[in-house]
Amino acid sequence: MDVANQSIIHIEGLRKSYFMGAQAIEVLKGVSLDIYRNEYVALMGPSGSGKSTLMNILGCLDSPTGGKYVLNGKDVSQMADNDLAEVRNHEIGFVFQQFNLLPRLSAAENVALPLIYAGVSKKERIERALEALKKVGLDTRSHHKPNELSGGQIQRVAIARALVNNPSILLADEPTGNLDTKTSREVMDLFGEIQANGNTVVLVTHEEDIAAYAKRVVRLRDGIIETDLTREQFLQRTAATQAH
Repeated sequence: MDVANQSIIHIEGLRKSYFMGAQAIEVLKGVSLDIYRNEYVALMGPSGSGKSTLMNILGCLDSPTGGKYVLNGKDVSQMADNDLAEVRNHEIGFVFQQFNLLPRLSAAENVALPLIYAGVSKKERIERALEALKKVGLDTRSHHKPNELSGGQIQRVAIARALVNNPSILLADEPTGNLDTKTSREVMDLFGEIQANGNTVVLVTHEEDIAAYAKRVVRLRDGIIETDLTREQFLQRTAATQAH
């Protein structure tokens, strides 16, 4: 089998329950999904559909109650927390709605943070941080602190930080939630470029116009996958819904 066609994310019968006292609340009810290397996938769904829970499991921030999750050939379903943290640091780049940058650090220092945990030398950390900032078109602002940057530039710094470890997948959770329309477009175009350069991008959003940037749209409802469509099918369906 061609390596490029092997799934980088393989989940099978994935379940997740939370316990409120003695009562179990099932959030994911047997989700199976393959995401392939260099795909660009949007996960959609209304509030309570299970998309945030699925995103946390995909990002190794949480473990499933049942089922299987194989990430880049490693079964991470039953891993202990410290092993999960190790996988997370090496395999996954996160981009959040809240940016999560440290205000006292420069753009380059913020981008270099994940490399400290990875035990990379200071000289190499700065080199790699500048390289990541260059990928997002911000190498000239590397010394600026977050309060000296626009919302769009701050999100670009956060994207550079997610890329600095050369992760297997980039997970973006509502990455344009705090941005205006024009800046959102610029950030989404940047994700397109990142994917075109060989990265696998998984985007979580509740906005159809943002999901439409992805090449494939998986919609969850009530803890199961409702639809799994190509971009073309998704756009046709959206247009048909709006026509009614």
